[in-house]
Amino acid sequence: MTEARVKARTRPGESRFAQGFALFAECLLTGVWIAVAALPVVTYPAAFAAGSRHLARRLAHESGGWREFAADFRAAVRHGWLVGVAGWAALAVVWVDVRAVRDGLPGGQPVGAVGVLALIGAAVAGLRAAADWRPGASWRSLLARAGRRTVLDPAGSFLLVGGLAVVVCSAWFSAPLAVAVLGAVAAAAVAVEERPRRR
Repeated sequence: MTEARVKARTRPGESRFAQGFALFAECLLTGVWIAVAALPVVTYPAAFAAGSRHLARRLAHESGGWREFAADFRAAVRHGWLVGVAGWAALAVVWVDVRAVRDGLPGGQPVGAVGVLALIGAAVAGLRAAADWRPGASWRSLLARAGRRTVLDPAGSFLLVGGLAVVVCSAWFSAPLAVAVLGAVAAAAVAVEERPRRR
């Protein structure tokens, strides 16, 4: 998009504070959309992919709303639900490892620690893949590339780990607060994935 088109979509005389607050409000709204789309439990990767695309459009000063989000979600969920199933399966395996550690299984502590770290890494790679998703993209190739970026870009990965920690802490205090924060995590994933393109 050209600079002239970007300026045409920006409200004249709007301050940087107003633009930032509008983006913050858009993140909160997107978090609600993501939460609603993720209600079927296995659709959370597609929900994050649609939310990330919506926020990327907003950052590019392109038009788009609930209809575009829903269209992206329908496209992403066609194969994205398999990623959701795999994520829940990985969580179940780690839960079994943690239970083994608590029951005093010999050698369980190192295995449990590795399992938790692997789950965190998988969650970060999933967020990166969702932020990079485009209609028609293969989830398998997206996850493979996101896994490499998770290792090769530790700063961006730690940023997303912090975002996930904020969601967990918010859910601990108040579930509605966690819903709103989901949009901020999607925005962080978009920003992390955009950094290498800007360099």
